[in-house]
Amino acid sequence: MSGVDRVSRPGLVLPVGIDPTGHAGPTRMQARGQRWRWVSRGRYVPVEVDGSRPEQRIIEAADVLPDHGAVTGWAALRWAGGFWFDGLTAGGTSNRPVALAVAHHDIRPQPGIDVSQEHLDLRDVTRLDGLPLTIAERSVLFEMRHARNDREAVVALGMAAYNDLVSIEELTCFLTQHRGWVGAPRTRRATEFADENWWSPQEARMHQTWRVDADLPKALSNHPVFDRGGRHIGTPDLLDPEAGVAGQYDGGLHLEGRQRREDRAVEEAYRRVGLEYFTILGGDFGDRGRTVDRMLQTRSRARFAAESRREWTIELPHWWIPTFTVDQRRNLTASERERLLQYRRTA
Repeated sequence: MSGVDRVSRPGLVLPVGIDPTGHAGPTRMQARGQRWRWVSRGRYVPVEVDGSRPEQRIIEAADVLPDHGAVTGWAALRWAGGFWFDGLTAGGTSNRPVALAVAHHDIRPQPGIDVSQEHLDLRDVTRLDGLPLTIAERSVLFEMRHARNDREAVVALGMAAYNDLVSIEELTCFLTQHRGWVGAPRTRRATEFADENWWSPQEARMHQTWRVDADLPKALSNHPVFDRGGRHIGTPDLLDPEAGVAGQYDGGLHLEGRQRREDRAVEEAYRRVGLEYFTILGGDFGDRGRTVDRMLQTRSRARFAAESRREWTIELPHWWIPTFTVDQRRNLTASERERLLQYRRTA
């Protein structure tokens, strides 16, 4: 028996079984036709339903859940509002399977589904818009433990924090209760490198290149920079306040038209106040040595000026409301969230 009987989100369609009358589902003959798409054993959706949409893939997989099972991993985080958990592989070339936590229950293997039979405490299961999910801490922990490598585990935690689904402290506390799980040591290492104010997976990867490969001190993430008059100069993806270095990841959007002109103006503003500046493009991560060299060369040119001699500052003006951490963002009022976090996309 499925743990999903309804989903209260528009545009999504739950699979249905064979119905001899053709009212609640297709007849056997209709199911063999072109108007219905097979989902799992004996379950179908109309062929016009977009099965590539992450949320539709999630509910189609969840349809096979037992009563005491739940969606976990990237799919649970996506359903809870995690924008960056799109269910695609790192290269964006194929779909990742939806992970289902089913404890001791057996589910017939089928395409698009991964089954986890690890112990499932029902206190770690919640329900959102009709779908049973493992709580954010467990979902993130699952994602990190099964990541391709340590770096992608760090990215997963940072992107869960992006939408305030979990804080590093909350995950650390949850992890102490599950020390014996496979992959727990990797997760503990990842919490030491993660940040709650990365705005994209590529920013997270850039910061790890800076800190791990270039062996440089931990930098600030998306921290605003001001001139001595309190005017906002910009908010670089990476800021090394000791040396006076600002770094930016430029995706495809940043290479075109108006956005590129705005980026160039900000870069010039940084340089005018004495900050050295570098940019990382999407393809640069394929040549880590060249990226590290660019970072090191930029830092070697930096002024390392004493704070009293800088033309810039990271001290926040009295009117600036900080949003650097999950707790700070959760404590914003509704109007503040609308005004200050409009750049944060949700699923």
